[in-house]
Amino acid sequence: MKTDQNTLTTAINPFAQRKLYFIRVAFSAIWVTLVALFTRSMPLAATILLVIYPAWDVVATAWDISINKGQNLTAQYVNTAISVIVTIAVAIASQSGVPAALIVFGIWAGLTGIIQLITGLQRRKQLDGQWPMIISGGQSLLAGVSFIVMAHQPGMGIVNLAGYSAFGAFYFLLAGIRVVKNTQRVGV
Repeated sequence: MKTDQNTLTTAINPFAQRKLYFIRVAFSAIWVTLVALFTRSMPLAATILLVIYPAWDVVATAWDISINKGQNLTAQYVNTAISVIVTIAVAIASQSGVPAALIVFGIWAGLTGIIQLITGLQRRKQLDGQWPMIISGGQSLLAGVSFIVMAHQPGMGIVNLAGYSAFGAFYFLLAGIRVVKNTQRVGV
């Protein structure tokens, strides 16, 4: 994709975008570590971590909106609303048990996966390096469906979400690296 410095900086701020991507990677790494360490032995920690995940998505999406003003942000606004609702719904569903919370989380993962897929497709012309976000959105959709289907399976718990988050972090890392490489290539 050919682009010049003016098009890239007025369309999407690549420096702010890559910073957001790398912070999302760090958050996911910390979250996965905490899930692995505490969720099997501390049910309250598991519930808190499960609620924190969509709440963090609200923060990260609001940040994305703030650095991409002037763009078509409908998908991000919808994502924010969904994530706020799901943060509350996960907290409520957790009171009914892990399967209910996993179903709500699965619905959220699927819906936000669709939104991430759409956003990646929209941004690919303005900001190279969006293919990891496109793949991640599709994978999130599939993961969400699997969480719903497997919610009542024996041994299924919040720890099973660690892989979902780890893959998401991997895709954000790849996208951040692609943005860095592309901004260096075009001299931004």
